[in-house]
Amino acid sequence: MSRADEILIGNLQDILQNGVSDEGYNVRPRWEDGTPAHTIKIFAMVNRYDLSREFPICTLRRTAFKSAIDEILWIWQKKSNNIHDLSSHIWDSWADESGSIGKAYGYQLSVKHHYAEGEFDQVDRVLYDLRHNPRSRRILTNIYNHHDLSEMGLYPCAYSVTFNVSGNRLNAILNQRSQDMLVANNWNVVQYAVLVHMMAQVSGLEVGELVHVVADAHIYDRHIPLVRELLEAKPYPAPRFVMDKSVTDFYDFTPDSFRLEDYQFNTFDHKIPVAI
Repeated sequence: MSRADEILIGNLQDILQNGVSDEGYNVRPRWEDGTPAHTIKIFAMVNRYDLSREFPICTLRRTAFKSAIDEILWIWQKKSNNIHDLSSHIWDSWADESGSIGKAYGYQLSVKHHYAEGEFDQVDRVLYDLRHNPRSRRILTNIYNHHDLSEMGLYPCAYSVTFNVSGNRLNAILNQRSQDMLVANNWNVVQYAVLVHMMAQVSGLEVGELVHVVADAHIYDRHIPLVRELLEAKPYPAPRFVMDKSVTDFYDFTPDSFRLEDYQFNTFDHKIPVAI
């Protein structure tokens, strides 16, 4: 099985066996029928993926590789907060009539800040430091801006990335306040694994580890039967990740710059209910 499968199986089993339920408490999320969406959760889930050894995509069911990349480019490259710049419809529920999700995600990364070297937004500052100050311990982004939270369609879930170079290897820590394990876990892992590959390539570095830290890792009540079924699925070896090596500018990547070879996965035909 892939390393991503192994980690996800362990996470899901841990939550099912040891998770704490919020049944009986007042919760914000709701199902489409208005029913409270309760969860079972574990606190402070930490997973490590060595990107130099294997690309961390699950095979227990298909992760939509190109759609995941399209979203990470929407946030980090386009720095957009408008769903009309996004190919999928995953943000439709959070957008206003103009398509905006407010001052969230890409908007926060696009804001320029003053440094001794000049004006940079958060993405361009990371790219600058990886090329000019790779030994720095200050290479990070943070989009959880308390001043703007009231103007966001959704508070950021994956809110901070710390980049750190060890030798010639680029490592990263992704901090996430909350995660729907069935719907979003491997989606986010795939996205930020691709982001580390992109950052490394354009900075003349090799990929190292992605460490994923989730404060509230949960399974929704209506997802529990689906998770149990998923845990019975047959896993496959990880596919081979291929990236266009000719790209040297971060802003030249497109979803077609990446592909997977020999990606085998199980069919999982269920329509997964989404809490909002």
